[in-house]
Amino acid sequence: MSTQIQLTLTETPDVCGGRLRVAGTRVTVNQIAWLYKQGEPPEEIAQHFPQLHLAQIYAALAHYHANREQVEEALEAERSAAEKLRAEFQGQ
Repeated sequence: MSTQIQLTLTETPDVCGGRLRVAGTRVTVNQIAWLYKQGEPPEEIAQHFPQLHLAQIYAALAHYHANREQVEEALEAERSAAEKLRAEFQGQ
């Protein structure tokens, strides 16, 4: 990861479940990558997170592209966990 991206992105075990996020926020790389994968360009993603600068979104997307397999696995794990919770709550 480049120095600038390292300064923009951070992970802390007790924040956002330790997921990589934009420093100083609770916006994760996974959230940004998910929107991007839904076809939203960076400028539209910025509308979802007005506290972010466009450069921060691009840094998250650069990480996504440089580590696509890892991020895709994390997104799938989150999707699977959400499905499991949904099924548990629907069964009650």
